[in-house]
Amino acid sequence: MTSEHFLMKKERRSADAPDVGDTTLNNDMFDVIQADLEMLELTLTEAIASETALITDIGTHLVSSGGKRLRPALFLVAARGGTSFDPARAMPIAAALELVHTASLVHDDVIDEADTRRGAATANAKWGNQIAILTGDYIFARAFKLIAEKGYDSSIYVKLAQLVCTLSEGEILQDHTVYQVPKDESAYYERIRKKTADFLEICCELGAMIGGMSADDTARMAQYGQALGMAFQITDDLLDFRQTSEHIGKPAGHDLAQGYVTLPVIRALSVLDAHGRAELTALVTNPKMTEEEVARALDIVRMTDGLDYAQTQADAYLERAKNVLPEKLDERVRETCLMAADFIGRREF
Repeated sequence: MTSEHFLMKKERRSADAPDVGDTTLNNDMFDVIQADLEMLELTLTEAIASETALITDIGTHLVSSGGKRLRPALFLVAARGGTSFDPARAMPIAAALELVHTASLVHDDVIDEADTRRGAATANAKWGNQIAILTGDYIFARAFKLIAEKGYDSSIYVKLAQLVCTLSEGEILQDHTVYQVPKDESAYYERIRKKTADFLEICCELGAMIGGMSADDTARMAQYGQALGMAFQITDDLLDFRQTSEHIGKPAGHDLAQGYVTLPVIRALSVLDAHGRAELTALVTNPKMTEEEVARALDIVRMTDGLDYAQTQADAYLERAKNVLPEKLDERVRETCLMAADFIGRREF
């Protein structure tokens, strides 16, 4: 399937509201690893099981709520691109990566006081903050238990530990800077690198390592993941301005109301006149924004070139991702990597 074919299918689907929580990526883009993704779902279901029925119920709710499975999918694609792919050896790492992601989202939802994610109730909304936090901790531990049981090389442990540290740093940075206007774009880029891009980088790097790629090609896949991750987060931030809650599974303007000053806002503040800049600054730095004030802030940003500017930056990262892929990559794997970049550039949820 070519990337153009995938995008045509995606455009036909987007005529109807996408199913929030559906693992849409599994159906079209990742054909080369479809059997692996099916095995992943079984592995995840087994991994979250506990002797405590409540923990199993919460874990099942989180796993069945869906998601794109982008992180384990990228890991598996990179692994398939090597010369020594072994599904049995790769699957625990793929599951661990998704579990780390799931656990981080559980903690994010508690911090954000979010009621829904992917169109479903969050763990904190259903069971309360304390149980949600402890469940997130349990899922983190289960991720590392999967790796420990297989006796992988210590470099795998180090990468996963590094990942959790970086995610935590990104979350701390974000929480520490809510309702604040950064002095320049670099602070924003540092935050999204730690929260998203480093994760996708590690997914692609670990996949290349497990698949037996050369050191040079492994480094290239890592760079691909990093650039893809930067673009992914920028486009995710754009959705807060472009889509409705029906499409993205959370209220439109939610990130803005939570005090997250993202690239479209940073750009808008740099091009507005003094009056507009003062008004927008007052809005986005107000922890008690009303719905009307959130709507006004959205309108101000939309009146500038903030959204187009952010999209241009995302497109530049996607072009970088495409250009850095290993030269001798299997053609089906290469096509999948290109389609992943195209999807991120055009995604609507």
